[in-house]
Formats: sequence, C-alpha cells, structure tokens
Amino acid sequence: MNPENQKIIEKLKSGNELFLQTGKNEGDVSLAIRKKTAEEGQHPYAIVITCSDSRVIPDAIFSAGIGELFVIRVAGNVLDNHQLGSIEYAFSHLDANLIVMLGHTKCGAISAAQHSHGTTDRYIKYIIEDITEAIGDEKDDYRATVLNVKHGVNVIKNAFHDHPEIEADELDVVGAVYDIETGIVEWI
Repeated sequence: MNPENQKIIEKLKSGNELFLQTGKNEGDVSLAIRKKTAEEGQHPYAIVITCSDSRVIPDAIFSAGIGELFVIRVAGNVLDNHQLGSIEYAFSHLDANLIVMLGHTKCGAISAAQHSHGTTDRYIKYIIEDITEAIGDEKDDYRATVLNVKHGVNVIKNAFHDHPEIEADELDVVGAVYDIETGIVEWI
C-alpha cells in the first residue's frame, strides 16, 4: 500500500474513534471552510463508496468535514459505469488516491438479495442481481456484507488496473464494514 494512503487510513480510523467517543460528527463545516472550498475547490483525501441507507453517514462515521471525503452512495454499494465514472473523476481530477468500499450491517439491499425469489420491481432487480452475484447463497448477514464489499473492491481494481492516468502503487482500494448499532468500522 502506498504510504500516503496508509496515513489516510489511519486518519479515517482516528476519525471513527472520535465519532465513537463523541457520538457526533466533529468535522469542520464552518463558514470558513465553506468559503475556502468554494474559492479553492475541493481536495478530498479519500473516495468512499457506500450504501444510500440513511443510517450510514460517512462524513460523521469518519469525523470528516466539508471537502474531505468524496462520497458515492447507491443502494447496496453496487457499481456500474456511473459510479466508476465518479471514482475516475475523483482520482483523475481531485487527486483522491484511496478508495474505501464501505458496506454496513443490516443492509436492506443485501437482505432483499438473500430472500429474493425474483422481483417484479422494475429497477431494484438490477441491484439484487449484482448483490446476488457477489454473495451467492450466503445467508449470514455479516458474511454476505463482507462478500459484497470484497466484490466491489475487485470490480474497482479490475476497472482501473490499467488506467493510463494511474501510476504504479498510486491508487489503493480497501474494504470496510460499518456496524450500524455500534458505530465501529471494521477494515477488511
């Protein structure tokens, strides 16, 4: 792993510890930082792909403020060309070189995939199909979540392994699971 990205992971871990201790987001959302990022642009240190579940708030979980995380949210943290394009934008144009695939416990999309026997929903079926590909017939909630995260990590690595704008060892992709009850992030 790139040493700079290892430092960022340590920053995220420290931010999660702060979140656990205080129970709130300690990130900077002040007028000064809003003004600074409006004038100078955003320079996030990490890209976080996570579920759109309202109980999962990456900025709070990692005690991050405005301009620190580039967050991509979609149910079940599945990936298609839109999310991959957002990732590409963040590392190509914003120089964010650490990607965190963040799953979470008690994910409704994973539960739907585990208990799906075909759905009549017009668009949800695409999410369920992707998750089913990732988890197979795994019925344990946590193990299915880990499998889904690992699948996402592999999709990202495969999508960008030969990208012309990425130098060797510049971009790192890691997986993590957020426990919605305890607030703890476990790194995979």
